Amino acid sequence: MRRGHQLDASLVIAGVRLEDEGRYRCELINGIEDESVTLTLRLEGVVFPYQPRRGRYQFNYYEAKQACEEQDGRLATYAQLYQAWTEGLDWCNAGWLLEGSVRYPVLTARAPCGGHGRPGIRSYGPRDRKRDRYDAFCFTSALAGQVFFVPGRLTLSEAHAACRRRGAMVAKVGHLYAAWKFSGLDQCDGGWLADGSVRFPITLPRPRCGGLPDPGVRSFGFPQPQQANYGTYCYSE
Repeated sequence: MRRGHQLDASLVIAGVRLEDEGRYRCELINGIEDESVTLTLRLEGVVFPYQPRRGRYQFNYYEAKQACEEQDGRLATYAQLYQAWTEGLDWCNAGWLLEGSVRYPVLTARAPCGGHGRPGIRSYGPRDRKRDRYDAFCFTSALAGQVFFVPGRLTLSEAHAACRRRGAMVAKVGHLYAAWKFSGLDQCDGGWLADGSVRFPITLPRPRCGGLPDPGVRSFGFPQPQQANYGTYCYSE
């Protein structure tokens, strides 16, 4: 801040992590004078739905939280899911959020997805964090490194070796979403990710490249790890 007054100051937060989002109170005391201000730190990021190899609705709350962290993210907040909905996220599977609620975003209301009511964020209400099982909505932010594609017909183990040879590791799901969102990564080739899924990012939808009209990260699900049909996405810092 410009030092127009002896109490002018700046709050600097270095090495920001996903969990650092929130409200901060900055108080400056100078003799009998003091000033305080409350600041809100919001991270620019991307929300992505996540389910494991076993299929939909496998996570209790704590497992969903761990799954997001393993994919370079964290459980999304309601505010983050709402923002993603305003930006076009439409998903018909319910998922855990950070505060423990279970919701899903609907842009186009339809019978199998909460009925023909108005678009919005559907809620399942209070749920048991240990017993009830759903998917997860994860949140991740900009990358410290870069994601790149290695072509080939690789098994999952060969994909790990290919990334290691390049001084990198197989990218996580959060890495790929962040590269798509913030770096404009566009690759019409399925590639292995660290969780054993095969996905590819599209920023410019086109024929024979996912078959959907909107940008996004497409998924081939979880093929058998021994299938040598795909390249891989690597991540290096």
